[in-house]
Amino acid sequence: MPRPYDPSEGDRALFDALIDASHRYGAAKPILEDHERRPLSYRDLIRAAFVLGRKFADLTKRGDRVGVLLPTSSGAVITFFGLHAFGRVPTMLNYTSGARNLKAACRLAGVKRILTSHRFIAQGRLEDLVDALGDVAEITYLEDVRKTIGLADKLFALAAGAAPRLFRAALKPSDPGVILFTSGSLAAPKGVVLTHANMAGNAAQVAAHIDLDEAWVLFNPLPAFHCFGLTAGIILPLLYGVKAFAYPSPLHTKIIPGLVKETRANILLSTDTFVNQYARTAAEGDLSGLNFIVCGAERVREETHNLMAERFGGVWVLEGYGATEAAPVISANQPGAMRRGTVGHVLPGIEIKVEKVPGVPGDGRLYVRGPNVMAGYLDEDGVTVQAPADGWHDTGDVVTLEDGGYLRIVGRARRFAKIGGEMVSLSAVEDMCTTVWPQARHAVVSITDAKKGERLVLITDEAHAETAGLLDYARANGVAEMTVPKKLIKVADVPLLGTGKTDYAAAQRIADADAKGGQR
Repeated sequence: MPRPYDPSEGDRALFDALIDASHRYGAAKPILEDHERRPLSYRDLIRAAFVLGRKFADLTKRGDRVGVLLPTSSGAVITFFGLHAFGRVPTMLNYTSGARNLKAACRLAGVKRILTSHRFIAQGRLEDLVDALGDVAEITYLEDVRKTIGLADKLFALAAGAAPRLFRAALKPSDPGVILFTSGSLAAPKGVVLTHANMAGNAAQVAAHIDLDEAWVLFNPLPAFHCFGLTAGIILPLLYGVKAFAYPSPLHTKIIPGLVKETRANILLSTDTFVNQYARTAAEGDLSGLNFIVCGAERVREETHNLMAERFGGVWVLEGYGATEAAPVISANQPGAMRRGTVGHVLPGIEIKVEKVPGVPGDGRLYVRGPNVMAGYLDEDGVTVQAPADGWHDTGDVVTLEDGGYLRIVGRARRFAKIGGEMVSLSAVEDMCTTVWPQARHAVVSITDAKKGERLVLITDEAHAETAGLLDYARANGVAEMTVPKKLIKVADVPLLGTGKTDYAAAQRIADADAKGGQR
């Protein structure tokens, strides 16, 4: 059984929560490891955070928002908690979003210094990106910082590690704990301010929703700039005694399945796109040792469920749902209580309300409120925080509540098109395309149509896709033919964000450019 939900567990600063976990599970317990294969105990992690954090403190002021441009790794985790130990605010930067977006993010958040790694920049071929960021912030490399660590720093770490509450900066649960940026899949990314209580609270909610065993290992290849990768992949396991294995990229589809087996991982965090790829490239038995996989960020396809069942029977693929603004987990399926096609039950401590959207199928637009809901968005001046009205966050998603309390996502409120006076869910059209061509990736967008208001465009990497195949399916299954895209654009790769989600803004640009080209 999951642990009882205790709201007070979220009423802590994150570094204090880490200290509490060290006492609860034992300072010597191995709790963090990455691809370098050097396990760290709670004691090691806390000491390392004090050593690096002291160096960061020499370069910054208390309360500064400090950019973190690092892959998911032990170094990133140490940096995150090192900034907290001295009262700085980690600002997680999405290195896949391009120089223009990153510079805008730094300006919005007021980031004047960015922490990164020579090795990461070289391996990722990000030299041009760092050069561009140098226009807005000072770049500091962890390798250079480590070279300055001397005997006095090490002695300080020993003392601070022995009595961490005497040395750490005293922070309130309501203080900013991190600044993240929304995915930007539909519009420009927003700066989201999450407090310590938001993240610690969401970890407590998940721990009361899914039964965790402190003997387990959680394998996390998702980026730390993504809230799911940060909260579920780093904060949750560290605060609840589950060893976290941090891996720098989900794209290594031929390496990760073998590492999952080698590390004896019990939980894998991922997205549908990557799980599907892992299941196809994995050797027999590579994923069989998992107790379950938790997927977020995008809908889990039936094909992925079936593929995992066929190749690695007994491994649950648990679909969850969240938003950066909710730190991020709002609901999730549970082992033994899973319903395919839904995102499970709402987590304890979260209130929901649903407001009907005229003309749109489903129960209505989902609003959520709870201790995990953000302090607010960064205003244009980067200082003022725009908080949700009365604590209610508008998710922008249209949902249906099914019997048994299961939540089903109908689609984004903005992901509906009005065709001939009828509202059509673009997500539902994508589902139909996936059913017809399950091994391909599809993105459905809409463009203006003089006669019907809007018309659908399918962007797909299925080389043999034809409208006739969709029409045959629609007629055979009683689906209205108006929902079948008449325009298909075949691409080598459907555009994706760094998290694996479909980049609908880029897909829309493809469709718009094609429409303009057709008009000439």
